[in-house]
Amino acid sequence: MDPILVGKAITTETSGNVYLQPKFGNRHGLVAGATGTGKTVTLTTLAEGFSRIGVPVFLADVKGDVAGLAAAGAMNEKIQQRLAMMGNPEYRNEASPVVFWDLYGKLGHPVRTTVSEMGSILLGRILELNDTQAGVLDIVFKLADDRGLLLLDLEDLRALLGLVADERKDISTRYGLVSTQSIGAIQRALLRLEQEGADLFFGEPALELSDLMRTTTDGRGVVNILAADQLILKPKLYSSFLLWLLSELFETLPEVGDLDKPKLVFVFDEAHLLFDDAPPALQQRIEQVVRIIRSKGVGVYFCSQFPDDVPDEILGQLGNRFQHALRAFTPRDQKAVRTAAETFVPNPGLDVAATIGQLGTGEALVSTLQDKGIPMPVERTLIAPPRCRMGAITEAERAQVRAGSPVGGKYDTRIDRESAAEMLAKKVEAAPEQAKAPPARTRAQDDADDDGHGFGDAVKDAVFGTSRRQGMIETMAKQTARTVGSQVGRQILRGLLGGLFGGSRR
Repeated sequence: MDPILVGKAITTETSGNVYLQPKFGNRHGLVAGATGTGKTVTLTTLAEGFSRIGVPVFLADVKGDVAGLAAAGAMNEKIQQRLAMMGNPEYRNEASPVVFWDLYGKLGHPVRTTVSEMGSILLGRILELNDTQAGVLDIVFKLADDRGLLLLDLEDLRALLGLVADERKDISTRYGLVSTQSIGAIQRALLRLEQEGADLFFGEPALELSDLMRTTTDGRGVVNILAADQLILKPKLYSSFLLWLLSELFETLPEVGDLDKPKLVFVFDEAHLLFDDAPPALQQRIEQVVRIIRSKGVGVYFCSQFPDDVPDEILGQLGNRFQHALRAFTPRDQKAVRTAAETFVPNPGLDVAATIGQLGTGEALVSTLQDKGIPMPVERTLIAPPRCRMGAITEAERAQVRAGSPVGGKYDTRIDRESAAEMLAKKVEAAPEQAKAPPARTRAQDDADDDGHGFGDAVKDAVFGTSRRQGMIETMAKQTARTVGSQVGRQILRGLLGGLFGGSRR
């Protein structure tokens, strides 16, 4: 299988093309560099390369320019110069097969999942709950499981919170303390989430992972582009969604070991958002997923400004590195430069720390895994130009791509089946009718009526009363007791009751 052309090495002692080997594409990667240094071009070149060898790709379009993958580019003087410097490799302008997705359903097919599939940990992060409130949310999810209530959308979650509020004392006894303050805080957080439009993300039909792993009839991998220009304004929702998707891949896909090429490449742009304020348990989960998911054929490529935006435990697992320019203006920048320089395999002909600040736009320090998974010495590299349009597409072009999508009919129409909200509403509606209904008679009562005792029992109930009703005699007696206050009246009453019970006092 042909390797993916990354660009041309221009280190003093080296002058050859730099490639990424497909069989090591699942060993993850990092694309780093300051804003405006060419990270998007590198990501686009990699996405096109994986697509051409039949590997599906998922990446977020934070600025709107990645959508250009859906349209063929146009030759210009800059591209011709770059190709000439690279020895005129095989090149033609062409579009990639693309499917557009959008959590809000405006710029692509709606992406949905259910509340249950998202889980309490990630949902609590989206809602920005504290530890106590997150614990209450755990109880809500557990209660839903125990009572067989489906949590599909936010309306279901709100209905279950109402149930927890109504049965708070009993639930606190069985599951743990639930306070009205915590319930109120979660409800307010849900309201904010809905006002931001994020409620559109929860519901059905839920995204099926197989629809992200499609190939075309001619064997090219489909590039799935998530519209994220608005989503990125809600960092917790953006990062939690991508982490949910990565976790779903981890839990769903089978172990396949090392393949000739990945089954899917997952690009995590603005990676620092994933780790900002992440609790230790969540960060540990991310490390576990990244470490093991490569054996399921998935390559994860993080993109961020600084290499130290990614924790060391994860950074050490990223075998393919693409470092664009960093300007060491501040102590923070200087630390990032040192970190970047230390993570590359040294090249005797290259001062990495000095070169990072000298890289031009479209240049990067590159090190990829080669034979036996050994990283090559870092090379200063001219990145190969993408074949697609380097920029945004028009609304008409986007609409045309959506119209020809193989999954539009499956996801564009929302489904609302019966779940927790509807089930609890029916229970509330049925409660008054159940209260009005007479209690069911027992078989013993029916048998008593059949053998001739029914009429006598009815007379006895009317006279003496039952546990549900006062008898006539008892009613008369109580009225007499209230009206007669003398000793004589009480004696008459006792005599009357004694006579009725069949005995006379002598």
